[in-house]
Amino acid sequence: MKKVTALLLAMLLCFTALAGCSQSEPQGSGAPPSNPPQNSSSPSEPVTITVWHDGDEGIMQTIAGQINAQLADDQITVVFEKKTDMPNQLKLYGSDASNAPDMYFYAHDVLGSFVAMDIVAPLSDVVDTSILANHLPMTVEAGQIGGTQYLLPVYFETLVFLYNKTLWEGDIPGTTEELYDYMVAHTDTAAGTYAVVNQHTNAYNVSPFINGFGGYIIDENAKPGLTDSRTIEAATYNQKFGALQADGDYNTVTTLFNEGKAAAIIGGPWLVSGIEAAGIDYGIASLSDIKLPNGSGLAPFSGIQGAGVLKVALAKKDALAKVLTAMASPEVGVDLANKSGCAPANNKSYDDPQVTANEMIAVIQKTASTAQPMPNIPEMGVMWGPVETMLTAINKNGADPAQAAADAQAAAEQAIADMQ
Repeated sequence: MKKVTALLLAMLLCFTALAGCSQSEPQGSGAPPSNPPQNSSSPSEPVTITVWHDGDEGIMQTIAGQINAQLADDQITVVFEKKTDMPNQLKLYGSDASNAPDMYFYAHDVLGSFVAMDIVAPLSDVVDTSILANHLPMTVEAGQIGGTQYLLPVYFETLVFLYNKTLWEGDIPGTTEELYDYMVAHTDTAAGTYAVVNQHTNAYNVSPFINGFGGYIIDENAKPGLTDSRTIEAATYNQKFGALQADGDYNTVTTLFNEGKAAAIIGGPWLVSGIEAAGIDYGIASLSDIKLPNGSGLAPFSGIQGAGVLKVALAKKDALAKVLTAMASPEVGVDLANKSGCAPANNKSYDDPQVTANEMIAVIQKTASTAQPMPNIPEMGVMWGPVETMLTAINKNGADPAQAAADAQAAAEQAIADMQ
């Protein structure tokens, strides 16, 4: 009996030892671990998604608040970190997995540089781009390079027609020729009073004319279009308006309007705080409603703010997909509109009556029908100087538009060549 008992005890000890070896077998042996490691983006573990920006803190916190509320059950937290000169910070650290953020939030016009550096991932690598199905087409286009979507548009801004209700007489003209006639009748340069002021030597502020005439500053292949006949036609047409708009300097035109010496100004939502501080009762009209002689509405540039994903963060793909989906939701746009006065990129956000009640937002949404995204290729960065030189030569120095365009085209082409 003792022998049987001893034999059974020996067998039990052997079995226990073998079981212990099986549990501690290395993963490389082919046997599956008893507790496989969790994906870093699994909802069963907390995940933090870091987003770099250098924008308005209030806007970023509004976005973060809405996303974090939507993803609370997934244990995903989005944290926005402000970085001074964020684009250059990203160029330095965007491929460094230990220092780069997971995402960035910025205007679309730097996208080309990031793509050229190969630091951002196509959205399709992370999430189904059908999440953009309800977004305004213009904002979606702004986030593409070569037909590939890299940026999730969240909100946008563009130029509008702001007018002083006390000074402006009658309706806002429906054509640029009617607008010009109004300006002639209501401008007294000797007295320093103006009907309409605009930064008429600034490429962004003259873009409504250039784009509306079918001209262009630079195309997607990095070819400057300053000598295009339509660009020259637009610059020539803009010249007669510039003659009735003071010197076109930003500080000059904004001061004239805020001091009640100009009845209207072409500008954006960034002017509103100063206008309201000046106590002006103002109205807003869409530039797209003002038609050029060719029948097209004025077509200003637009800046689109949105988010991109860093390639070094793709290990968090599942969490990133949830963040992007939440960021694309109408609720984010509604919150931004109601709390910060931003025009949402998601068209569904405008179903909210409080959003459409905001006059500025409603006008910007309408202007999206003709507005064009600023070119997002790297070469656009060197175009501002030559265009301003061209417009200054035409509007202030009386230069021949064709010659001024030829000189500016040559300067632009050289600046692009120097980038190589």
